[in-house]
Amino acid sequence: MKELNLDLHLHGRYAGGVSKNMTIPVMAEQTKLKGLDVLVTADILHKTWFEHVKKNLEEESNGVYRDLKGDCNFIIGGEIEDNKRIHHLFYLPSLESAQELREKFLGKGNLDCIMCGRPKLRITAEEFAQSVDDVGGIFGPAHSFTPYTGIFAFFDSLKDAYGSMHSKLEFIELGLSADTNSADRIKENHSYTFLSSSDAHSPWPHRIGREFNRIKMEKPDFKSLKKAISEKEEKLITLNVGLNPKEGKYHCTACNFCFSKYSMEQAEQLNWKCLKCTGQIKRGARDRIEILANVENSHPSFRPKYVYSLPLAEIIQQAVQTKGINTKAVQSKWKDFVERFSNEIFVLVDATESELNEVDENIAKKIIAFRNNLVLYIPGGGGDYGKPIICETKEEMERKKIELKNELAGISDIANQKTLGQF
Repeated sequence: MKELNLDLHLHGRYAGGVSKNMTIPVMAEQTKLKGLDVLVTADILHKTWFEHVKKNLEEESNGVYRDLKGDCNFIIGGEIEDNKRIHHLFYLPSLESAQELREKFLGKGNLDCIMCGRPKLRITAEEFAQSVDDVGGIFGPAHSFTPYTGIFAFFDSLKDAYGSMHSKLEFIELGLSADTNSADRIKENHSYTFLSSSDAHSPWPHRIGREFNRIKMEKPDFKSLKKAISEKEEKLITLNVGLNPKEGKYHCTACNFCFSKYSMEQAEQLNWKCLKCTGQIKRGARDRIEILANVENSHPSFRPKYVYSLPLAEIIQQAVQTKGINTKAVQSKWKDFVERFSNEIFVLVDATESELNEVDENIAKKIIAFRNNLVLYIPGGGGDYGKPIICETKEEMERKKIELKNELAGISDIANQKTLGQF
């Protein structure tokens, strides 16, 4: 049994807003540099993408799929949108079961449009789950706390969402705006395995694998994934790795046009209209979890550690103080680290401080500071990503906490300039 790194939520090139470079060969190549061992095929219900996947994967043994160059293994799966706009993930034993599932959904939505990496189906969550179960697959909600398409935006309980199929539900995906500590504040969630995946729309290492799972597996296949998810007390999932939820673009309650951030009380008094631009204020994952929370500082015995991560290019960017991650200065240093340690995840999670110093002491200092949680976050909201600030000392961190007090709290200046009585 080996520990493998898996990213289980992606989109192929035929989905809306996705890079044309999201093809199996490019994904597999970049995955090797990132340090991932297994990807989901993504968008497997789309006819053209299905043919692309079938052409570019080979079945090495029963249920074990690999790209033609042998860089990465793949598990068959994808995402759908139901009749309430809720997004769900599914994983399947084989390409044959994917074809069978597609046939069940024909006539219930458009599976093959240019934006249909995530087909919009005219079915309930319960009906979707039943169809996946019928072909031997497993299912769960995607980015569960996202205010537009997450399941907790529509339901207070997953039992209500999945109806008779709730008994078959084994996992929920956290999404970028939540982590283990926040999701486990809802007691019901203690029954489920948590997955942390990137939902990447491009194959480059600052996107793919920005969230991933480390799992002990006999083989890199569906059967081993299902066992790790369902046999919880075996503790086969050893790490959830992802962004701090403050970096998620729907973490705070905020205007979805100008991104001004508000407390729940302020948003309610404003009737959910932004003071700055009159745009719609959308409730963020942080406040939705606060509403549903019914337990504190409690986790089930099988829950693995959640490790915060940042794309290496973003850490290097802060160390060399350039404006973008695609600058020559950043990419040159990124290449130095990846060539030294073979992949990015090893640099971020596993390499020792002395090993990092051998490549670049200045950047090593930032990586170690990040590992030691010397990071402040200006939280995201309304569709705008949060911004991490890596501090090198506790003294610097305390100073910036004072300097950036309002921004770090996730309340914009325009909201702070008014008292609640003046709204």
